[in-house]
Amino acid sequence: MMLLLSRKDIESVFTMKETVEAVKDAFTMFSQNKIEVPLRTAIKSQCGGTFLTMPSYAPELECECVKCINHFPMNIGKNIPTLPTQVLLADANTGMFVAMLDGLCVTQLRTGASSGAAFDVLAKKECYKGAMIGTGGQAAAQLEAMLVARQLEEVWIYDMDLNRCRTFVEAMSQKLASYNVKLVPAASSDEAVKDADLLITVTPSLKPVFDGKMVKPGATVSCVGSFAPNMQEMSPEVLSRAAKIYFDSKEAVLSEAGDILIPLKDGIITESDFTGDLGDVILGNVTGRENDEEIIVYKTVGIGAQDLVTSKRIYDKAITNNIGTVWE
Repeated sequence: MMLLLSRKDIESVFTMKETVEAVKDAFTMFSQNKIEVPLRTAIKSQCGGTFLTMPSYAPELECECVKCINHFPMNIGKNIPTLPTQVLLADANTGMFVAMLDGLCVTQLRTGASSGAAFDVLAKKECYKGAMIGTGGQAAAQLEAMLVARQLEEVWIYDMDLNRCRTFVEAMSQKLASYNVKLVPAASSDEAVKDADLLITVTPSLKPVFDGKMVKPGATVSCVGSFAPNMQEMSPEVLSRAAKIYFDSKEAVLSEAGDILIPLKDGIITESDFTGDLGDVILGNVTGRENDEEIIVYKTVGIGAQDLVTSKRIYDKAITNNIGTVWE
């Protein structure tokens, strides 16, 4: 018997606040070596897409998870998802699959929660302005996670497609009305980034999408979008100005992320500039923010531990609340 959990099912039982806590637990378990997380496997499609597989296993939770996430950017012109995704959850004692979850929903939740966790742990306590660059499929969850982490007065949002940006702001203003935050479409990335306490970049760009000189002292930057060696949405300038640089997984970032690999190759930063993984900060093994003037950078590429813990928590709540469709 396997439980099928749709987006509607998941959203009816699990919140972004719960996801942030799940992801923080996932990072601490990862840092304690309590979750086995091989690097993701990528296979290039002859059609221009990429097939990605992300397994993970947690003996303590008695479960195993496999996420299949395929990146097909050309789908945007076909009005179908650019990241078709499914998550399979298995009982680690029997190997039997117990659930299949809407993988896009899980990915959006846990990826947003990664930024939320970083802001919760690393950002200044008093934050007033947020900024986000990119309004694609991951943006809504990123925005909500920012608002879960800190009570902001306003968030300025920028996208190269200004019409899409305005449409996104209008939709999110309604969806996230309970957070009592003013959402503003920005005319430029400079306008968005200026005076921002929190900044998220969530684009597939091959070149920096903001000016690192515009980032103010005390800001916390979460760079989410890039996951390949040729992708670079983060300004190298902000890395050279940063007091501390953190990761979800240093190993994963150094195997995939152009945002870090390109500045390393160019000599703008060295590995001695890296502070550590977020899970180690939560555990108290690595120093976090020490004052309100430090610029802090968090780079995430996503790891299977996030999918496993988030999916397990969703599954447990679905069982408790009798939610989902049983596939016998």
